[in-house]
Amino acid sequence: MKLIKGMRIVLATHNPGKAPEIAALLGGNYEIVTAGELNLPEPAETETTFGGNAMLKARHAAALSGEVALADDSGLSVSALDGAPGIFSARWAGPGKDFAAAIAKVELRLEESGSEDRSAWFTSALAVAWPDGPCVVVEGRVDGQLVFPPRGDRGFGYDPIFVPAGESRTYSEMDRTEKEADSHRTRAFARLRAALID
Repeated sequence: MKLIKGMRIVLATHNPGKAPEIAALLGGNYEIVTAGELNLPEPAETETTFGGNAMLKARHAAALSGEVALADDSGLSVSALDGAPGIFSARWAGPGKDFAAAIAKVELRLEESGSEDRSAWFTSALAVAWPDGPCVVVEGRVDGQLVFPPRGDRGFGYDPIFVPAGESRTYSEMDRTEKEADSHRTRAFARLRAALID
């Protein structure tokens, strides 16, 4: 199964901001419509891994729309917190997506742990599902270190506290093209293209 140029792909998200970003990562070769635009309900994310949740969302959107669907699930994992927040990265920010509060929570949990280890990693899992067929899942990962207080005013989520390996700046201190040159999502998309497009 391959993704055919020009085909419509349902992006399993209710976040309209994700559509242009995903379209760009796919080289602008596909018509992207979101699950939100199609009024598809969001499934409960009941899996225990990024890949599992991405697959669940993609299969759900493909089954309801009858079209090929793409989903992503991503987040920050902290070594000293046994991989938390992990798949709960967005939930730590609460319904209002307050990532300043989520970042403060990470810092507090690290202090409570007593650990000096600040290593962490970002994971991006992508899943593509056909309505009555297979589901392909790929992952990208970038390792780095956490810094406090947060630095930079670009990016989003946990970007202000994450310094990728080999860098001295946080993701929020880089411009978007620098960050996307080798982000976890970029790495995942390279694998997706190798599997389904090239």
